[in-house]
Amino acid sequence: MPAIVNADECSGCGTCVDECPSEAITLDEEKGIAVVDQDECVECGACEEACPNQAIKVTE
Repeated sequence: MPAIVNADECSGCGTCVDECPSEAITLDEEKGIAVVDQDECVECGACEEACPNQAIKVTE
């Protein structure tokens, strides 16, 4: 299953955006959180490992 962002924990730092090899994550400037394009996510877990707030999870 693709990555899911916990909006309550996401600080909008952009670390996950930088680490995503498929460029599936963008920042919603208005909300200040990361957004995952479910169709582009390759479920690699790079974003989950990189997130300093543990706000993004790749679920099984």
